[in-house]
Amino acid sequence: MDVVVVESPTKARSIAKYLGDGFEVLPSFGHVRDLPEKNGSVKPERDFEIVYELLPEKRKRIEEIARSLRNAERLWLATDPDREGEAIAWHVVAALAEKGVLEGKDIRRVVFHEITPRAVQEAMRHPRAIDRQLVDAYQARRALDYLVGFTLSPVLWRKLKGSRSAGRVQSVALRLICERESEIERFVPREYWTIEAWLETARGEPFRARLYALDGRKLDKFALPDEKRAQAARIRVENAQLAIQRIARRRANRHPAPPFTTATLQQEAARKLGFSAERTMRVAQRLFEGVDLGGETVGLITYMRTDSVHLAPEAVRATRELIGERFGRSYLPERPRHFRTRAKNAQEAHEAIRPTDPWRLPDRVAPFLDDDQRRLYELIWRRTVASQMASAELERVSVAIGDEGQKVVLRATGQTVVFDGFLRLYQEDRDDPAPEDEVEDETSLPALVEGEVVRHRQVEAKQHFTEPPPRYTEASLVRTLEELGIGRPSTYASIISVLQERKYVRLENRRFVPEDLGRLVNAFLTNFFEHWVRPDFTAELEAQLDAIAAGEIDWRRVLRNFWEPFYERVAEVSEQRVAGIIDALNEALAPKLFPPRADGSDPRACPACGEGRLSLKFGRFGAFVGCSRYPDCRYTRKFGESPEGAGAARRERLLGVDPATCEEVWLRFGRFGAYVQRGSGDAAVRCSLPPGVDPESLDLARALQLLALPRRLGTDPETGEPVEAGINRFGPFVRRGTTFVRLPPEEDVLAIGINRALVLLAGAEGSGSGRRKRGIARRLGAHPNTGKPVEVVEGRFGLYLRHGRERARLGKDEDPATLTLDRAVERLAAEAGAAGHGGRQRNAGRGRKRTGTTRTSPTAESRRARRSRG
Repeated sequence: MDVVVVESPTKARSIAKYLGDGFEVLPSFGHVRDLPEKNGSVKPERDFEIVYELLPEKRKRIEEIARSLRNAERLWLATDPDREGEAIAWHVVAALAEKGVLEGKDIRRVVFHEITPRAVQEAMRHPRAIDRQLVDAYQARRALDYLVGFTLSPVLWRKLKGSRSAGRVQSVALRLICERESEIERFVPREYWTIEAWLETARGEPFRARLYALDGRKLDKFALPDEKRAQAARIRVENAQLAIQRIARRRANRHPAPPFTTATLQQEAARKLGFSAERTMRVAQRLFEGVDLGGETVGLITYMRTDSVHLAPEAVRATRELIGERFGRSYLPERPRHFRTRAKNAQEAHEAIRPTDPWRLPDRVAPFLDDDQRRLYELIWRRTVASQMASAELERVSVAIGDEGQKVVLRATGQTVVFDGFLRLYQEDRDDPAPEDEVEDETSLPALVEGEVVRHRQVEAKQHFTEPPPRYTEASLVRTLEELGIGRPSTYASIISVLQERKYVRLENRRFVPEDLGRLVNAFLTNFFEHWVRPDFTAELEAQLDAIAAGEIDWRRVLRNFWEPFYERVAEVSEQRVAGIIDALNEALAPKLFPPRADGSDPRACPACGEGRLSLKFGRFGAFVGCSRYPDCRYTRKFGESPEGAGAARRERLLGVDPATCEEVWLRFGRFGAYVQRGSGDAAVRCSLPPGVDPESLDLARALQLLALPRRLGTDPETGEPVEAGINRFGPFVRRGTTFVRLPPEEDVLAIGINRALVLLAGAEGSGSGRRKRGIARRLGAHPNTGKPVEVVEGRFGLYLRHGRERARLGKDEDPATLTLDRAVERLAAEAGAAGHGGRQRNAGRGRKRTGTTRTSPTAESRRARRSRG
């Protein structure tokens, strides 16, 4: 009997079926060792000696593997095929060596990029040793992140009250978001006009054209800067006798995008499916590890952490066969397509993300998948198949229309698809659409002949304003990080989630907005640690980590080069007085804290006393702007609040009159914040403003929508009960009968639909009082080892998991409606391991003076995993 170690129980079950009776497949549930969360785990003074410890919640796992290994001949390490997987295998060997069970054992490392019978059997025929260079690259990254976190974060806490911590890679991502916000704030819109004409042929066929040139001069974007000149140009177009002067036609090919890498999958899943990066990777992990297809458990996609766009030859052959049979030979190019990876130092895996078998069509596997799995699998399948299809053929037509002397020239453009090619199956989305005036018309034009006279239908002058650069979406941020060479496929999701968990940024309409705390931290880091949060420095460090993995440089040398100047700078900043730090932040954040005043007076002069100077200050509730003459002058305003808004932020105002009731609608402020009110006295109707709604921007239309709450979304098809959305003193909610669920911040109570509401309500139970009943909230299924039910239960202190006598608490970020059975089994196992270790500690401590206790959070494993990937 041989022992095979993998990361997850799902993966273990899939592989066990392929290997047969001669193998026992056991999961490690991720990393088994990590750096202790205390100073001294990395020792620069000892040439960067690293101290690892067995995670308390993994002791039971290692003991289980050790017991099985005592009677085995070989240990097979089948963890994931990237640096993280190599490190897990290395840690498992180290932990088992400490148990003394490896003597005389044959240790073999195998990797497979898809979990299918063929791929697993092929990998078992080609074992290798653990790649020490990949392990060294992992150790270097882990040590760098630890040294930055445990050295820089204490300085941040002392100098900036309320700040959380600083991370090596996350700080650069935060800088990008904050700098984009500053660009938007500095942006000054510029007015410009365009002239559009609807023309028609003698046969009455209409088409649209834009003014292109006047008096022999081509018009650039700002050639018509104001209405006066725009109207003069419009009149000239209306008075011109127009005819077709020139028609130019050209053929163009549009080629398909390459198959998915981790970054492009996260981008397209965000654009097309609305998935966060973390959600995308969670669903992709389940598709990779294996899905039960009616008795056959098989991985549906290849490994999902990769920056390669290469497809295996057998995958290309199968895909081309499918295209020829299902779409016809015309959709099959003469030769297979081969794509080149554009990402710097692609190294995570050998293939792009693709279906393990393209003949597993999305509609055939859909009955075995949940909704997220189905949608993501179809996206991957379509992208992969389209990447091997023929190019689309387009005909683009450009028509010049002018008067006899060419004094007035318009241009019309059109486009027709001659052959749709890959567009029949897939078209890549964009993060931010181009402005309307810059988009060429992609509709077809009527049949036109040079010299043909055309008539005016309507000529219109349109006003436009330049727009600031858009805020980052998850998709555009991931793309920017990839283009800059910051992070790796395994880190993008954790970078984004850590910034949100630390309350440095928030998602607003699916775009990142820096919080005040995030802008403060970024200003501190860019002023005092500018070299270490530069994108190019971080990208260069990533390149050095790749060089370590390739065996080109020693990992300790990289750490030495980083650590020595960094440590000196930390010591220098630690010695600086807080007053000096605040002066630097005042200067760095001056455009936001002290914007210019309309009267030209000093923006830092206190508006209350006229004598003091305004400055950044820190209090119990974070940063604010206050007067230097405190306590004689008590003028303050919130960080980021405009001077005009300091006194007006809580100003009650009349929004208008409800046309249905003829009652006044007011914006008011109360104990629980801003609210809208219609009418007065006992008959008044009120509704609180949802989180994220600025009272100053509230108008009558939105107020009436809020006052119409709760609104009915539809009916639950299972219970027949109505489903409603509304707002109470605790915030926005959805309700079915007596079951209430609070809406997360990213959900809009005025826009949420019935399908999303049912997902949030799934499994929740409530009473007429609006509070959940205690008891079973959701049944997840049978435990794979015992067959006993695994349930989400509502207890006195919140939600927890129950399996027989085992219990595990649910974290605040865990959504019981989307929690999977596999994740629940992992959480129960982690809690059981922590409880067993804690019990032994308590028994050993009986009879002695109690000096302190240590508890391991049930989410410790997931936090460590995020840090190690980030």
